Amino acid sequence: MAVPVKRIKGENVKKARGKVASRGPAAKKRPGRAASSKSAAKSTAKSGSKTARLNKTIPSKRKRKPAAAPLAKVRRQVSALKTELAAAQARSDELQAWADTDFLLDIYNRRGFERELDRSLAYMRRYKATGALVVLDVDRLKPINDTFGHAAGDAVLKGVVAVLMRHVRSSDVVGRLGGDEFGLLLWNLTEVDALAKAAALEEAIDRLTFVFKGHSVVAGASTGTAPIDAATDAASVMEAADRAMYARKTLRRDRAHLAL
Repeated sequence: MAVPVKRIKGENVKKARGKVASRGPAAKKRPGRAASSKSAAKSTAKSGSKTARLNKTIPSKRKRKPAAAPLAKVRRQVSALKTELAAAQARSDELQAWADTDFLLDIYNRRGFERELDRSLAYMRRYKATGALVVLDVDRLKPINDTFGHAAGDAVLKGVVAVLMRHVRSSDVVGRLGGDEFGLLLWNLTEVDALAKAAALEEAIDRLTFVFKGHSVVAGASTGTAPIDAATDAASVMEAADRAMYARKTLRRDRAHLAL
């Protein structure tokens, strides 16, 4: 049985033709699975390259060093600083020794002796210890210097110091107070013992004989003592020993005149 065809009349014909023309040629076939995979691979490659470019532009974080490395460096620096500090302390001690030493006689000068006296007095006050200060003056040193020169006077001073060092203990302190005057700090001695020690020093120095330019010379020494206890201060004990020394020097001079 034939199907009747519906006729399009008038303006409807134009509309129909316009619809057909707008559709154009037959639609292309949709891409298959292979085409889709290829497109996805291209997209992945593009995104990968973009990520790589971003990674190049963004600086990567540096790897942290192990904690042991900086710690070892700090230890080396501390060790080097300790070495430098020890060397500086040694230089300081050396300079201090130079400042407190009589270079001619290699004993304390007045500054060094007074410092040791202050330290000893502080110790004696704390521990109730005792001792004595002896001040010794070399006799006739000025005439020796005037007659035979200062080199002869230096030889006399060195001879006197040699006697002093033979008659004191390692704990005692010997220093040159200036010119021909010496100080001796004697530990753990009573006043009687200190007087006996001073007399022995005078006797030993009186026996010293020097020869200068064919002449035999005797110097001699006068001593003064002062006891030290917990209540003693440096200024008073130095003054007391000095007064005793000058009194002894006057007595020895008068005896020498009487002997003539």
